[in-house]
Amino acid sequence: MTATDSPQEMEPAHLDTKRRFVRVTRERAGGFVEFDFAIGEPDLVLEMILDRAAFAEFCAANRVENFPLPASQPETPDDWTWRLVDATGTRFK
Repeated sequence: MTATDSPQEMEPAHLDTKRRFVRVTRERAGGFVEFDFAIGEPDLVLEMILDRAAFAEFCAANRVENFPLPASQPETPDDWTWRLVDATGTRFK
């Protein structure tokens, strides 16, 4: 194995678990809020839904920062851009 073939040292990414992020994705009838929640890394999210009062309490308890929706969303999601809510109307192979 040559020097160029040997594995390079990898440094772990810094992850600040004290930073919490929320992005509202939809407001439903009946007072429910759909949102993305992330800890430390806003690109890795959990999709959640709470009623408006519980959402406000959740945000206060977690001291969240708001982060916007991506500027460009493709009209047809590919394998990497779909959301769980999109699965309700999609048939998978």
